[in-house]
Amino acid sequence: MTFWDALLNHGTESLTAYLAVLLLVTHVSVRALNLTSTVRLKALGFFFAMHLVCLLGAASLHAAGSDLYRDFLVPARVFAGVAAVGMLGLMIFAVILPRIRVSTPRILQDVLIALASVAVSIVIVSRSGVNLSGLLATSAVATAAVGLALQDVIGNVAGGLALQLDNSVEVGDWVKLGDVNGQVTEIRWRYTAIETRNWETVIVPNSQLMKNQVSVLGRRTGKPRLWRRWVYFNVDYRFQPSDVIECVSQALHAAKIDRMAMEPLPNCVLIDLAESYGRYAVRYWLKDLAVDDPTDSEVRTVVFFALQRAGMRLSIPAHAIFVTEESADRAALKTEKETNRRAMALSHVELFASLSEAERAKLVRGLRYAPFSRGEILTRQGAEAHWLYLLDEGEVSIRVGEGSLEREVARLKGGSFFGEMSLMTGEARSATVVALTDVECFRLDKATFQEVLQQRPEIAEHLAKVLAKRKVELSAARGGLDQDAAARRLGGEQGDLLNRIRGFFGLG
Repeated sequence: MTFWDALLNHGTESLTAYLAVLLLVTHVSVRALNLTSTVRLKALGFFFAMHLVCLLGAASLHAAGSDLYRDFLVPARVFAGVAAVGMLGLMIFAVILPRIRVSTPRILQDVLIALASVAVSIVIVSRSGVNLSGLLATSAVATAAVGLALQDVIGNVAGGLALQLDNSVEVGDWVKLGDVNGQVTEIRWRYTAIETRNWETVIVPNSQLMKNQVSVLGRRTGKPRLWRRWVYFNVDYRFQPSDVIECVSQALHAAKIDRMAMEPLPNCVLIDLAESYGRYAVRYWLKDLAVDDPTDSEVRTVVFFALQRAGMRLSIPAHAIFVTEESADRAALKTEKETNRRAMALSHVELFASLSEAERAKLVRGLRYAPFSRGEILTRQGAEAHWLYLLDEGEVSIRVGEGSLEREVARLKGGSFFGEMSLMTGEARSATVVALTDVECFRLDKATFQEVLQQRPEIAEHLAKVLAKRKVELSAARGGLDQDAAARRLGGEQGDLLNRIRGFFGLG
C-alpha cells in the first residue's frame, strides 16, 4: 500500500475531514462573535495538529510494511476524540448557550469537557484492543501517591468548583476575608483573585475560602447593593443627646453626598456614655463600595459644620491642659477682630444703610456664625426660615425648581447676601441655595432685627423702598418693562411690602 493510500484510508477511519470542518466552523464562530476563547482555540489546534502528526506517522509505517503503524493509530484517534469533544464543548458553552441567555461557570465547563474527553479516550483505547483493566490495576498505587502529593491542589480545585456552583462568592462581589478587603475579579481552578482599594491583587487559595468565614459586603436578598458605614464622633455633656442627634440627622438628610444613599435614610445614634462625653455614630448606606474612606470624610465634614452652626463642639479629653494665658487683652483682641468681621459683612447689605451706628452694632452682636460644608443646602425652596444670610467666604449656587427640573439661575460669592424677603416679610424661600465650596456665613434672625425695628418703626419705610426697588429691577430684567411701567409698579410694590413688613413684625 502506498503512503497516500494509507493516509487516505486511516484519515477516513478517523474522520479527519469532518474534524477539520468542525474546527474551521468553531474557529469562525468564536472569532465572528468576538468571544474571549482564544486559549481554548489554541488547545484545540494543538490536539488536531497532534492527530495529524500521528496519522502521518501511521501512514508512513504502513506504507513501509511495518506493523508498528497500529501504535500510531491509537493516539491519533485519541487526539481526534479529545479535539472533537473540545470543539463541541466550545460551540455549546461559548456560542449556543449564551445566545439563549444561559450562562455556566467557566470551571464547570472545563470539568464537563475534561470528563467527556476522558470518557471518549477510554472508549477509543478500549475499542482499539488495549486491555485497560491491567493498566488501571497497576496504576492504583501511583494514583494514590499522586493524590497524596497533590491533595492541596485537588482541594483548591474542588473549592473553586464549589464556589462557582453554589454562587456563594461571585466575580464582582466585595468581600472581607481576615485583613483582606476588596473586590473579587477572578475565580480560577486553584485560586480566587481579590483586588483591594490599595491597588493590590491578593491571591487566595480556594481551599482557604472554603475553610474560613468570608463576609460578602453589601449583599442582601432582594435589596440593592448597599454597605452600612459607621462614622463616630464625640460631643461633651453640655449638649443634650436629643439635640445632637436632631442637629446631625437634619444636616445629613439635607446634604447632597453623591455616594450616600437616601433610602434607607442616614441616621445618628448615641453609642455610649463615656466619662466626659457622649459617643455618637452616624450610620449611612454607601452606594459605591469602592469609595468608602472619601465618603466617610464627606460625612465627617457635614457633621463638623452642622455642630458648628448649632453652637455645639466636638469634645476634648477631660484631662486636657491649656497652657495659653488667656489675658484680658488677648480676649479683647479676639472679640474686636470678630466684631470687625461681622460689621464688614453687614456693611454690604443695602437694606441697613439707614441704620444708626448703635443700631448696626446691635445687629452685629446678634449675628450668628453659620458655616456649611461643600454640597450642603443652606436653605431650600418653599421652606419657612426667617433668616438673612450674609455670605462672608465661599461660593453658593442659587437654584429653582425641584428634582430633575431644578436648574441654576445664579451664583453668589463672599460679600453677598440672600434671604432678605424671608426676614422682612416671612415669605417662603423662593430658591434653593447649595454650597459649592466650604462656606462661612453670618445669619441674622427675626428676633434680633425686631428689637431694632420696634424701637424705630420708620425704618420699615426705607426697607420697603429698597426691597421694592430690587424686586422691580429684577422683574424689568426678566420681563422687559420700560421706565414708566417700572416707575408705576414701584409705588405699588413699595406700599404692599410696607404693609407686609409691618404686619410680620407687629408694628400696627
